[in-house]
Amino acid sequence: MEKMEKTVYVIGHRNPDTDSVVSAAAYARLKQIQGQSKVIAARAGKINPQTEYIFERFGMPVPEYLPDLIPKAKYYISGEPVTVNEDASVWEALELLQKDDSKVLPIVDRNGVYQSMFHYQSFSRYIINHINPRKKSAFPLTLDHLAATIHAQPITLFNGAELRKSPIVVAASYTAYFKGYLEVEGADNALVIVGDRWDIQRYCIEMKVRALILSAGNTLSRELTELAEKNKVTVLISPFDTSSTAMLIIYSVPTGTLGDRTVPLVRLKDPVWTFRETLTKMPSRCLPVADDEGMVKGVIFEGDLTKEPNVEVIMVDHNEPSQAIEGIENYKLLEVIDHHRLGNLSTRYPITFINRVVGATCTIITNLYREQKVPLEKGIASMLLCGIIADTLVLQSATTTETDIETAEYLSSITGLDIKSLGYDMQTAANQVNSLSGEELIKLDMKEYTEGGLTFSVSQIETDNPGALVERRDEIASALEQARAVKDHLFSALLVTDVTVLNSLLFVTGKKAFTSRINFPMSERGIYVLKEVVSRKKQLMPLLAELVEKARNEL
Repeated sequence: MEKMEKTVYVIGHRNPDTDSVVSAAAYARLKQIQGQSKVIAARAGKINPQTEYIFERFGMPVPEYLPDLIPKAKYYISGEPVTVNEDASVWEALELLQKDDSKVLPIVDRNGVYQSMFHYQSFSRYIINHINPRKKSAFPLTLDHLAATIHAQPITLFNGAELRKSPIVVAASYTAYFKGYLEVEGADNALVIVGDRWDIQRYCIEMKVRALILSAGNTLSRELTELAEKNKVTVLISPFDTSSTAMLIIYSVPTGTLGDRTVPLVRLKDPVWTFRETLTKMPSRCLPVADDEGMVKGVIFEGDLTKEPNVEVIMVDHNEPSQAIEGIENYKLLEVIDHHRLGNLSTRYPITFINRVVGATCTIITNLYREQKVPLEKGIASMLLCGIIADTLVLQSATTTETDIETAEYLSSITGLDIKSLGYDMQTAANQVNSLSGEELIKLDMKEYTEGGLTFSVSQIETDNPGALVERRDEIASALEQARAVKDHLFSALLVTDVTVLNSLLFVTGKKAFTSRINFPMSERGIYVLKEVVSRKKQLMPLLAELVEKARNEL
């Protein structure tokens, strides 16, 4: 099996905002243009109304949704699977095993759906059970497979595709004894192997055996050929001697008849922990892996779980493990492209790390295209402009830099989009957040932080009608408290930014050691007014970090 090129997911933080999702899509596209076809844009959560509007407006595909990166079966299989049809002969299966240098073959039906597993142990068990001098054996086979397996030259062939059980009879004894034996055995299903004994040949044809097999290249007279045609008896000329012909007939049985049906199927999305123990108990220490329809996609061996998975990751718009998709620590991290503060990320090997003081990751991605002299496709350029506008509040946020402004103007010139008009359209789409439930609101763009060993979460949304959310104070407070309690955070907060006046409201629930120290002006219980604060990263986080430090001394 050939080694499969690894899939590289470009992915932003959990509960992604527009900048995160667009950055992933645009950077993955840059890699694809540069020849890396297995680089895929992904997202670690549901997209918000504004992001959905952007992708629909410019006709671009939304990045693939990954609920998590917990190790799954699909991350440990490689190459295209080699399977064998259940109707194929055992000889064909063995040839495939030898050609592919494999130990097992998943057996599939005519639609490609998994049926059982073919491996040497199941084959050996079949041979031991059927080649037993103490009992008579009949082999289920078709005459088509039989002819192909022994490389026979058909003289006559009838009902070649019919599957029937047949005993192998070798005409080695004297004529009278053989006739008595064939009568007892039953002629209609018998496969008789004979050499140049014309009397036995005639008798078999007259008895209408299922097939007469002439060993060592012996032929049939014209008279007996006509009789075989009349009696509908299949006659095959084998180029092998009697013993070799008899042995090869055994290999002509359909693979499906000796497949090991005790080997269960693993689905692509099954977590490794759900089948690890089963894997160690299988005869060949492997399991077939299939999609939801049962179509085989590969085979996973016990040893595969000790190797690196076939997935690698590029992080965009974040660098803190607490904000990354669950399970990311199981994979090799190739790059980080971000514009936030440095977290506690560490790797066992050098990586590409790009962190620039700008207002949006989309600004960085755009300039990577320019630096690497890769022309921007119009759809990608349009979305990158949206990403910059979204993360800088139409270039009015405190995080906005000259680089953001120059980059946005560059994208505006090549797309023909007016920055202010586009910003208005995006904000109109963003205002749909007011109709979401409290739980949905706080999950749209939630980020988790750690300061001095204490954890907390801060979500952010933008609207031109924050008053509507103030009226839903109890609902939002309940959602925040539920999110805080689940992970025992010090507090959970929602920053609601009013894009019309560039002020914000901060909804907070938390432990008294923290909430008692909040000294921002209070609008209503649990809601604080933050004038001219619109940036979670640059303006709010320093204020919260100071309060967390004070609270830590009391806990």
